[in-house]
Amino acid sequence: MLDVITDTIIDAVKLIPFLFLAYLLMEFLEHKTGNKTQNLVKKSGKFGPLFGGILGIFPQCGFSAAAANLYAGRILSMGTLIAVFLSTSDEMLPILISKAVPISLIIKILFIKLVIGIIAGFIIDVINSLKRSKTDNTKEVIENICEHEHCDCEHGIIKSTIKHTINILIFILIITFIINTLIFLIGEENIINILSKIPILGVIVVCIIGFIPNCAGSVIITELYLSNLITLGTMIAGLLVGSGVGILILFKNNKHLKENIKITIMLYIIGVISGITLDLVLA
Repeated sequence: MLDVITDTIIDAVKLIPFLFLAYLLMEFLEHKTGNKTQNLVKKSGKFGPLFGGILGIFPQCGFSAAAANLYAGRILSMGTLIAVFLSTSDEMLPILISKAVPISLIIKILFIKLVIGIIAGFIIDVINSLKRSKTDNTKEVIENICEHEHCDCEHGIIKSTIKHTINILIFILIITFIINTLIFLIGEENIINILSKIPILGVIVVCIIGFIPNCAGSVIITELYLSNLITLGTMIAGLLVGSGVGILILFKNNKHLKENIKITIMLYIIGVISGITLDLVLA
């Protein structure tokens, strides 16, 4: 156990400079392009899922929350919101970058999430347009996305970067320690055998973890993959479902509870089906 604790701390400390640089870039993009990104999606019309999916893969900490707010104000379509949620990766990108994962693999993961997000978004919008009998002219209601703890828009770039780096480092320390302890107590081979005997079980569980409404979900899922405890397809399934605080903001600001539940169920079904399919294809 002493080795587990030591290795966990050493691995986490090594990540600090890489996490800091990754979040510095994210903060810069957020401050420089945040409003432009939202305006572009708002004006995208029928091509909303395309622009939402593309913009969702870029590392902007508050975009999924902003999309949820825009949907609550009936500025975005349901398909566009789904596309944003599916393509958003929350903390996956900085963690993969800090762990020196090959850029080709990172691009592959982002591309798969992008394609699934865009396709699912367009399908949902087409189905909804066939069902819709009249246009919904609900008044726009947009709340400040700075109210949630994941995007410190009111602070400077450096201060926000330091805060994000410390927060995610704490999460990584906790999650890595738990995973390393499980591997030590149970054994990596035993864990892999359990998941491999019931392949769908891993996807189902990881997709549930993806719904954790903060960075913890994506941290857990990414660390499980980097520890070789889940497959690439299973990781992508969980990350498709995960939208950071976006789903939390949706339930808070969109007053249509049945609609929110419907979106949540669709995300889960898309994640599970995608994960199972990817595992079969990539096996």
